[in-house]
Amino acid sequence: MVTGQLKVFTGNGNRPLAKMVCEYLDIPLGDAEVGRFSDGETNVQINENVRGCDVFVIQSMTHPVNEHLMEMLLMIDALKRASAGRITAVLPYYCYARQDRKRMPRVPISAKLIADLLSASGADRALSVDLHAGQIQGFFNVPFDHLLAAPVLSNYIQTLDAKGLVVVSPDAGGVERARMFAKRLTGDLAIIDKRRPSANVSEVCHIIGDVHHRDVVLLDDMIDTAGTIANSAVALEAAGARRIFAACTHPVFSGEAYERLTNSPIEKVITTDTIPVDKKRDPKNKIVVLSIAPLVGEAIKRVSRSLSVSEMFE
Repeated sequence: MVTGQLKVFTGNGNRPLAKMVCEYLDIPLGDAEVGRFSDGETNVQINENVRGCDVFVIQSMTHPVNEHLMEMLLMIDALKRASAGRITAVLPYYCYARQDRKRMPRVPISAKLIADLLSASGADRALSVDLHAGQIQGFFNVPFDHLLAAPVLSNYIQTLDAKGLVVVSPDAGGVERARMFAKRLTGDLAIIDKRRPSANVSEVCHIIGDVHHRDVVLLDDMIDTAGTIANSAVALEAAGARRIFAACTHPVFSGEAYERLTNSPIEKVITTDTIPVDKKRDPKNKIVVLSIAPLVGEAIKRVSRSLSVSEMFE
């Protein structure tokens, strides 16, 4: 039972974001030590009383993903054993989300396993931003709040003075997301028809829609190796697009992502701080990072006060 105050804790996944969320809520970040034993095992110690409190644990599953996942699970377990009234797992970036179904025989549904692990560790609720697939919400047996970064991204894009704006989905799976985004910006929709011969490798086949002499925004939930986005940008440039922007919620930016974005025809890459961005690897200053701290903070406030979260996006 929740009888105490609102408290926010974090691991090492994205401490700057957690601190900004606490600034929005006007509360101090919870006191917890999250480190390593000499053999590499994760060591967690909660250093303040949480009995009966409404506790939120903010942890982005950034690189190294498995270490940050284990931090989250152990923090939740520690808080449960310390008699926290309610524990909400706040996952700005939800790891293993791309493995949300069996695409081929004898593979795991990893997104479901992560949901089970969070519930088994003691999480009473979960909250995340722009899941790779909306159906992942159904993998949880506890209440789940799904936040959308579209208002944050679209507000910035509206300042770019785009002409004849077209929102482009880099694959068929992102069409619904791109259509909603285009409607928000009163733009048109185009789709990249691509094939993926292997993991993290993509090839553009066709562009469905008119992009000639128009400004385009390539929209995806995440940019990982940037192969898809960079190849799509080259194809759009060849098809006559005037200015090319890219927008995503989660800047995973693994492998050669920074180099590919730097060398691509993309003018700006608009993203959020669900994952920290290494600006030192952005020599042309293409990457614009927008904070979702107010969005997450407002959601936490509403959950704590038993108010509607969906009203934030109406």
